[in-house]
Order: sequence, then C-alpha cells, then structure tokens
Amino acid sequence: MPSLNRIVMAKSSRGMIRALNPQSLEVAEISGKWGQMFNFREYRQFRYPEYDICEGPVLGEDGRPQKFDLVIANQVWEHLDRPYQATKNVRRMLRKGGHFWLAVPFFIPFHAAPNDCSRWSARGLKNLLIECGFDEEAIVSRQWGNRNAALRNMEEAWPPEYDEENDPLDNDPMMPICAWAIAQKT
Repeated sequence: MPSLNRIVMAKSSRGMIRALNPQSLEVAEISGKWGQMFNFREYRQFRYPEYDICEGPVLGEDGRPQKFDLVIANQVWEHLDRPYQATKNVRRMLRKGGHFWLAVPFFIPFHAAPNDCSRWSARGLKNLLIECGFDEEAIVSRQWGNRNAALRNMEEAWPPEYDEENDPLDNDPMMPICAWAIAQKT
C-alpha cells in the first residue's frame, strides 16, 4: 500500500516526467530509485555517501560535469546540509533544455537519514530554484495536503499507508504535506 503523503504527488509527478518523452532521456537520480519506474533511454543512480551532490556535480572522465536531460531527486533535498549549493550543482549537470524534478516533504515528522534540515512549500521550492539560476517562467511547482493527512502523520506508525475509504485526497492549500517541482534549464 502506498504512503498517504505521496499519492497525489506521485500521480502529478509521473505526468510531468511522461510529458518529457522518457524514452529519449539520459537521466541521473540523486540518492533514490523513484526513476526506475520509467523507461528512460539511459538511467544512472548516484547515491550518498559515495556521491555527495553538495560537493559538486557528477564529473566525467574529462573532469567536466556530466550532462543529463533530466535529474531526479525524490525526498532527498530535505536531508542536505547545503541544498542551494546542491541545486546549483544539478543545474550545471543539465543540458540546455534539460529538467530538474524534485519532491520534498513539508509537514511530516523529523526523519534524520543521516540529517533532516529543511522543508519547502511549492512557493519555497520555486524560490530555491530561482535563486539557483532557473528562470521563473520555466518552473512548475505544486503542493498537496489536508488536515486529515496532517493528523495521520502524527500516528505512531509512520508513514501512514493510504486508506482509500478513509483518506480524502482533496487539497487544502493552507495545510501542505509535500511539495514538488520541475524546472527547465533555458
């Protein structure tokens, strides 16, 4: 059963990625495996601690940043000590016209793995991306949440599993649980 916190985000995000024609993309995923569900032309994972996105972009054999059509970071940025530096490093890894998709929690329990440092709303993600060099017009950011999901996040067993009969998926903009965005390097 999927996590209640990710139902709406996952559906919206899959649509964002599918709109990019995944079969044509060379993709890097930072410390995750969410991208495995897509049929990308090329897909590589870069995991912490072997690779630290805060320290720099992925370098090729020539010492220059490797270039990708899409970089994915699902539920990672909240754990970074220097998310602005990491976002600038991702932007350097993108080809012109490439995209950066990221998803983060907003109202969920503390979960150090190994750190838990930041939270963003949809507007906060957009601001992060703008400050790191992405054009405002090339960013789409979303958030989702409601009071029921917020209360479920306080349960002992976390994350709460989605219960179709008892968990409404309506969105209350004043109670975000998670946020996600996609930004294009223009």
